[in-house]
Amino acid sequence: MNTKLVKSGLVAAAIMNIGGVLVFSRAFTNVAINNADPVVMSNFGLLMIVVWGLAYLGAATINSKIKWLAGAFAVEKLVYVLVWVMWHSKNSLATLYSSDLFAGVFFGIYGLNDLVFMLFFLGVFLTKNTEDPA
Repeated sequence: MNTKLVKSGLVAAAIMNIGGVLVFSRAFTNVAINNADPVVMSNFGLLMIVVWGLAYLGAATINSKIKWLAGAFAVEKLVYVLVWVMWHSKNSLATLYSSDLFAGVFFGIYGLNDLVFMLFFLGVFLTKNTEDPA
C-alpha cells in the first residue's frame, strides 16, 4: 500500500477518534453518551478512544514496519464494531436521539466509522510492502 495513503489514513483515523469524541461528548460533558453505555463510553472509555487516536497519529510518523501495528489497530477497531452491534441489538437509537441529538448521532455512526477504519488497517496489515522502508 502506498506510504502516503497509509499516513493519510492514520491521520484521518486520529482526527475521527480525537475530534469525534471531543465534539460528540462536548469535551467529556455529555452524560447522555455515558448513560447509554456506562462501561465502554464512560468518560474513561472516551478518553481511551482519544488515546487510540494519539496512537494512530504517532504511527503516522513511522516510516517502516507498521504491518503488525496496523494489525493491532484492526483488532481494536473490530472490538468497537462488535460492541456497537451488540449495543444496537439491546438498545433503542430512537430513544437516545430523543434524549440527546449528539449522543444519538454518536451511537448511530461510531461503529460504521470503526468498520471503515478496521478495513483500512486490515488492508495495511495484509499489504506485503508495509514492512519495507518508506
